[in-house]
Amino acid sequence: MTTVTSLRGSYALPFRSPPVDQVYVEERAAALGKRSIKKEAKVTGLKLAVRMMDLTTLEGKDSPGKVRSLCAKALRPMESDPTIGPVGAVCVYPNMVPVAVEVLRGSGVRVASVATAFPSGLSPLPIKLEDVRRAVEFGADEIDMVIDRGAMLAGEYARVYDEIARTKEVCGAAHLKVILETGELGTYDTVRHASDLAMAAGADFIKTSTGKITPAATPAVTLVMLEAIRDFYYTTGRRIGMKPAGGIRTAKQALHYLVLVKETLGDAWLTPDLFRFGASTLLNDVLMQLEKERTGAYQGQDYFSKD
Repeated sequence: MTTVTSLRGSYALPFRSPPVDQVYVEERAAALGKRSIKKEAKVTGLKLAVRMMDLTTLEGKDSPGKVRSLCAKALRPMESDPTIGPVGAVCVYPNMVPVAVEVLRGSGVRVASVATAFPSGLSPLPIKLEDVRRAVEFGADEIDMVIDRGAMLAGEYARVYDEIARTKEVCGAAHLKVILETGELGTYDTVRHASDLAMAAGADFIKTSTGKITPAATPAVTLVMLEAIRDFYYTTGRRIGMKPAGGIRTAKQALHYLVLVKETLGDAWLTPDLFRFGASTLLNDVLMQLEKERTGAYQGQDYFSKD
């Protein structure tokens, strides 16, 4: 057991984060990407990947019209085939949450919102919590928060824990996805420690990246986080979700990640409730591959909408 002492008291983490074997992690992640997948399983996996996607728009020029268009694609990713989709969620900035809620109400597609001074996480905690509070009041089903990477790297683990725990309290019924921004954490050991800390503090999901810096998600760093989720489940009985985000652009990559999940956590995690892709450019490539499997020929990019 590891004890974290903070302003709000002392907390016993479920276990001490083990050191990460870099050679093992990178070799295993690469090997799982070479698995041969038969056509039927490939089609099933790609359709599942669509349902696991968080379609995202996080730009300064976002407008109600752009968000409505994205929501329409979330509901019906491929106009010619209503059996494909819908996606798992649409992720927007807090002030666009009401627009997404209006379009998606009753559909089962969740509305996610980034918060806590995304993407830097460097505002004072009261401002971060107000950011979350407003997103939830606007109707967000899920909150994607960012940790303070400077605090994590400085060894201020109690501060990181407290911010996550306080954010979880403000979320209420909304699910909390904690973004580690693994590309800034430096080592697999730090990623593992941050994963354990986030889950102990109340995260419903742990997420690799904001998608705003590189490197973002990689198979190896995702495997480190999946193994943390596995160990946390064995220790506590709680199933925590996983969301790799950023840099996942092709159907082949998506299938690789699904193999990682299946081999590390098993079939129970192969559901949008416990695994998501944060990928704004992935959907069209997956749709192209599904159409190719159906017809035997690739369709051009212009065959699909760009939303």
